[in-house]
Amino acid sequence: METAAPSDALPVTIVPRWEWRTFGTSFGAADERLAALAPDRVEESDEIYLLALGSDASVKLRGGLVDVKRREQIDDRGLELWRPVMKHRFPVAAADVRTVLETLRADVPALTREAYTLEEVRDEIIQPSAELRAAPVHKRRVRHTIGGCMAEVTELSADGRPTRTIAVEFEDPERVIAAVRDLGLEERPVVCVARGLKALVGFGARRYAVIDVGTNSVKFHVGERAADGTIRAIVDRAEVTRLGEGLDDTGRLGAEPIGRTVDAIAAMVRVADRFEPDPAANRTYEDLYRSVYLPMYDRLRPLYREIRRITGYPPA
Repeated sequence: METAAPSDALPVTIVPRWEWRTFGTSFGAADERLAALAPDRVEESDEIYLLALGSDASVKLRGGLVDVKRREQIDDRGLELWRPVMKHRFPVAAADVRTVLETLRADVPALTREAYTLEEVRDEIIQPSAELRAAPVHKRRVRHTIGGCMAEVTELSADGRPTRTIAVEFEDPERVIAAVRDLGLEERPVVCVARGLKALVGFGARRYAVIDVGTNSVKFHVGERAADGTIRAIVDRAEVTRLGEGLDDTGRLGAEPIGRTVDAIAAMVRVADRFEPDPAANRTYEDLYRSVYLPMYDRLRPLYREIRRITGYPPA
């Protein structure tokens, strides 16, 4: 927004700043270090963040304003370069609503008004969209200066879920890195505000399920990848079915082992059918099965016999 701004726009000093940020409940020695310092500023605020499935842009509604920052670069150390692009008072023009949605990489619906109030943006554009979510956030920010950089610890809550985040920012990335190292935080992952909030409220999380059928057991795993990239196990179980029983003698799968395995898979599928399969992953596993695993049985039959001769397993 470096051209002439409309009358309802506030002056925005466009100075891109490099930011390092992480989320967590405790920041170890950095907490102790900052707590021993007199803060430069302490602020509390209530804001609404617009979260999007397709973007990590920072869009917040606060004090009758829409405030937009765009991430322009991520360097090889994870530092993120953010540029302010909009700070307008409500009501905002339809063209500016379009700019916000395009920044969030969300579909732009028909904009039938010349200008939109905050409530109209929320009710007519955000709520009907599966790509967007409005997250009310309460924040308490404590700001310090470390190595010439702004260092800010924030306690925030969204949907009644609390978390903490610490950020270091400045125009010079080398000074940001030096301050992060000085605080002993360099090993922590960099997570921007939008990704941290999406992970906190569960927006944008994806679940993946896989069933691994082996000659001795069937394994079933469901994992969830949150918006911040963290992964947690939802289901992790295994059932011994001995599908390969007698395979080394006959070269064929027996009816009884097949029955046991099918029953185990059916029970697992009843759990997994809540999750949407990934067609690309299905094709990959199908190709592996037909091109690799099926031809493997004949080639491995002599090896199975040697394993049983040496170990006595599986029993004859």
